[in-house]
Amino acid sequence: MKIPTINRVIAGKRYNTETATCLASDSYWDGHNFERHGRNTWLMRGPKGSYFAVHGTCWQGEVDSIEPLSMSLAVKLYESLHEQEVDFQEAFPDVAIQDA
Repeated sequence: MKIPTINRVIAGKRYNTETATCLASDSYWDGHNFERHGRNTWLMRGPKGSYFAVHGTCWQGEVDSIEPLSMSLAVKLYESLHEQEVDFQEAFPDVAIQDA
């Protein structure tokens, strides 16, 4: 499944999948398909730095959606998604990384 084309205004901010950068997703080939039970999630960052999740679906009666995220929720989602398109520091330049 590819990233759905969505352009929505939520709380006065425009979220557009065509102008945003994909940071991570769960859309990977598992040997059978790319869809996770008919649904996929992509973590995106808009051109002005806002993070949002895109939830895509193949199911009849469901619609694709956008969910604005705080940076802390975006970090958690990034860490949970299987396919990380960019490295952590590029995805979150304002987050300091410490050695464990």
